[in-house]
Amino acid sequence: MSFEEKRADRAAETPGRSGTTAGLEEEPGRGSKRQPQALTHAGAAAAHHAGTPRLADAVLFDLDGTLIDTLGLIRESMRYATATVLGAPLPDDVLMRNVGVPLAVQMREFSEEHADELLAVYREHNDRVHDLLVREYPGVELALDELVEAGLRLGVVTSKLHRVAERGLDRFSLGRFFEVLVGSDDVDIHKPEPFPLLYAAEQMGVDPRRCAYVGDSPHDMAAARAAGMVAIAATWGVSSPERLRAAEAQYEAHSMAEVVAILTGHEEGFAAGR
Repeated sequence: MSFEEKRADRAAETPGRSGTTAGLEEEPGRGSKRQPQALTHAGAAAAHHAGTPRLADAVLFDLDGTLIDTLGLIRESMRYATATVLGAPLPDDVLMRNVGVPLAVQMREFSEEHADELLAVYREHNDRVHDLLVREYPGVELALDELVEAGLRLGVVTSKLHRVAERGLDRFSLGRFFEVLVGSDDVDIHKPEPFPLLYAAEQMGVDPRRCAYVGDSPHDMAAARAAGMVAIAATWGVSSPERLRAAEAQYEAHSMAEVVAILTGHEEGFAAGR
């Protein structure tokens, strides 16, 4: 079953949830990426439940280090690629420094001359060991279900290829929660620029000012702030709370349960640096 079919099934199960993934195809290199344009928004579609105030009507999530634990997979794939192509792996702090931006950008920082080869070797190895090394974060499925039950609409914006991101979500049966999935091959401008987040909001018909973005890297926080969205730091991922605060995270969550609390009217207890 495709992502779109699973999303439709979930929408049918949850009255009042609607949205579209029009324009989001699954294979890279198709030459149909979205370009920046004036965005139009239908406004917030979900009503507040029982008059309880909340920060947002829709929540967008980063994927790696936020919804699923791929940090070991990424680190191993980075080590393998740099060892194979450059003759020795680069230090882990260098390898993981820019997780959150597209892989091609990261590989050019490792070696401009060998960037294409590094990317090809990384992807081949990552594909081969993906299901062995990807891990589930505790409480994610329950938290997503609680957010949906609270009337919030959900999407994913990631720097990963669309089809690879979908594979990660499917590994733990999470795809059904999301109306939209925006991968790096769905747009031409990437985080830390706000465009992928704005594009996801447009696809959902939601005002960006009524959206939150949850992510684990400074690039995520920068993109959220630039998009006018609420920036929620997931401190269980790749970056320290200090780096996320420096990138102007507004709220700080140490678990998905805290993300739910922030988004359902209890945000005063979770200000960044509390």
